[in-house]
Amino acid sequence: MDTRPIGVFDSGLGGLTTVKKLAEFLPEEDIIYLGDTGRVPYGSRSKETIIKYARQDAAFLAGFDIKAMVIACNTVCSVAFDVLDEMYGIPVYEVISAPVKAAAKATKNGKVGVIGTSATIRSGAYETALKKTEPRLLVFSEPCPLFVPMAENGRTDDTDIAALTIADDYLSGLREYGIDTLILGCTHYPLLRGVISRIMGPDVTLIDSGAETAALVAEELCSREMLSHVGAEGTIKYFVTDSADGFAALASRFLESEVMGLVEEIALE
Repeated sequence: MDTRPIGVFDSGLGGLTTVKKLAEFLPEEDIIYLGDTGRVPYGSRSKETIIKYARQDAAFLAGFDIKAMVIACNTVCSVAFDVLDEMYGIPVYEVISAPVKAAAKATKNGKVGVIGTSATIRSGAYETALKKTEPRLLVFSEPCPLFVPMAENGRTDDTDIAALTIADDYLSGLREYGIDTLILGCTHYPLLRGVISRIMGPDVTLIDSGAETAALVAEELCSREMLSHVGAEGTIKYFVTDSADGFAALASRFLESEVMGLVEEIALE
């Protein structure tokens, strides 16, 4: 039994999709969430800046004596995971390997698409992992830089003409390639599931990187006997680097539960 909390961080609100799933899979666990909302998005930053920010995010969470760390930011995972994994003597989870395995299992025609921030796509992390998992796969990638601000500004409805227009511009090429599986390579993107699904059509399976990772974390902490005692009621604490009230208003919609009063603004530098 291990009653220490699980730490999760992201560049903004997207990691809340992972937190929501973690809380569903592990209701007894305490979770500390850090959203670096003052410096979002990370996807357009240089590699050096992303590593710098990631180190600061991780150090903040480590201050809570966490038992595991989840990097709920595909950009950080694709650029700085190895750096963070070597720094801490606890399990550190990225959000790439789990969805890759799910996609390789789900595809029927061997054509898999990946969408993510510019930095994630530029890194080639998903392509490398997919090819390593199943060399026969044909992988098609597309950066979707406007999806993060769309998600964080509530432009997620599948009837939103602007959202549909932007999504169609990004995704039309992947549709033409005939992919049957699409990895949502950013934890913000599940919020746009309806929009993406409408553009891609019902025959394309969408793989949620955050949900797949949450399932993996739950399974591994159980196998390592690192779960809290059964029957406890876990708590979630939220920290942000910009307006707490602004975050709380959006987070309540992401999580489908009220978080007002549970969010604290902090400074990382």
